Amino acid sequence: MNGFQLSRRHFLKTTAAASLTLLMENSCSAVSEEQPNILFFLTDDQRNDTLGCAGHPSIKTPCIDRLAEDGVRFSNAFVTTPICAASRATIFTGLFERTHKYTFSTPPLQRNHLWESYPALLRNSGYQTGFIGKFGVNVPPDLSVTPLLFDSFTKLNRNPYFHTMPDGSRRHETDLAADHVIGFLNNRKDNKPFCLSVSFNAAHAEDRDKFNQYPSPPSVRGMYEDVRISEPKLSNPEIFNSLPEFLKKSLNRERYFWRWDTPEKYQKNMKSYLRMISGIDNAIGRVVEELEKLHLDKNTVIIFMGDNGYFMGDRGFAGKWCHFDEALRVPLIIYDPRSKITGHQSIVDQLALNVDIAPTILDLANIKIPHRYQGQSLLPLVNDTVPTSWRKDFFCEHLFDHPRIPKWEGVHGERYVYARYFEQEPVFEFLHDLDRDPQELSNYANDKEYQNVLRQMQKRCDQYKRKYVKV
Repeated sequence: MNGFQLSRRHFLKTTAAASLTLLMENSCSAVSEEQPNILFFLTDDQRNDTLGCAGHPSIKTPCIDRLAEDGVRFSNAFVTTPICAASRATIFTGLFERTHKYTFSTPPLQRNHLWESYPALLRNSGYQTGFIGKFGVNVPPDLSVTPLLFDSFTKLNRNPYFHTMPDGSRRHETDLAADHVIGFLNNRKDNKPFCLSVSFNAAHAEDRDKFNQYPSPPSVRGMYEDVRISEPKLSNPEIFNSLPEFLKKSLNRERYFWRWDTPEKYQKNMKSYLRMISGIDNAIGRVVEELEKLHLDKNTVIIFMGDNGYFMGDRGFAGKWCHFDEALRVPLIIYDPRSKITGHQSIVDQLALNVDIAPTILDLANIKIPHRYQGQSLLPLVNDTVPTSWRKDFFCEHLFDHPRIPKWEGVHGERYVYARYFEQEPVFEFLHDLDRDPQELSNYANDKEYQNVLRQMQKRCDQYKRKYVKV
């Protein structure tokens, strides 16, 4: 990719399109004459530290690392609900789970949330919108994602990851997604800017296959075979033993025995998991090369994010779903070739959330952000400006109705983390002090020294609940 030194091109010019009639007064503004193209890459089950640029000692992700080197990497990016269904609904709508009410086993996303989703507003403002990969949310049966949200929609799922092609060959879903992106780029409308959302199924495990849980693309076959992966940082059995019984019996523990419970199984599955991420990196590299070839590189903003974190044997767990940082923290990189800091690696420490993606994309497109959105545009941080009103904490929750995934709600601050598992009898609370205990190993909820902090965090959690329960 020539060091990701992308060539210049003139900005695309478009005329204004009709805005969505029902949302005229608070949705989108007229299309400007100079708007960027937007490529949004979303990965599945990828924790924040599983990139070379984030300091992982083994993984190779050179293409994504170049995006970080020439763009902005958010070192404190989180999801507000650590499960793919709710997180993806949050990304589309700019709303917390408490508001959009969507996760597994719930009714489809409400119409008003869909009408104000970022792809709907972009499309009705003159953008060509597309989607490729794992959609992950349901819409009402009498609505269609095309043309409500997307001009083109290509759904790709795993189970299995390898798809049989018309000629009988087999193609991995990650490589197939890149094929479709390249096809989209070559068949786009020249008179419109585009926003293409690309949602990989990788690096999600193939849960039905207990032997080959992380099938990787041929392009990365053999990687990491000569490497010994370090054991999880939080692998001491005492860490698991210190947890309450309801977490010890949760799905996090059950799936641990699928993947990580022996040294042999851990090495095999971790190497396969890292190959899956390197496969994504290779696919993104192919797309970036195509942008250069088509002279779209200097006006295409690239966003890279994970849909939730992931336990890789840490705390004796697998999966995500609970309040610890391993489940909530995700990678987030924004590369904007038009930015004044392009070409100089920038790391932003401010709290960034998946609920910020929709307002950020609209802000990039110069489209008015709906007043109902609950996130903030990240563009000021991308442009090296810290707003005076930037958040110091955020609400997080998990409301999926599952017998082995305990529901919880809480607040994650810069120093303190509070979580309330409200269906336990009695209610079970966690309070962590990140200054004193950055790995969240101690629970100070019953510590006399922390009772004032506990009350403040309880109050803050209740304030957020009341704020985000709005329909």
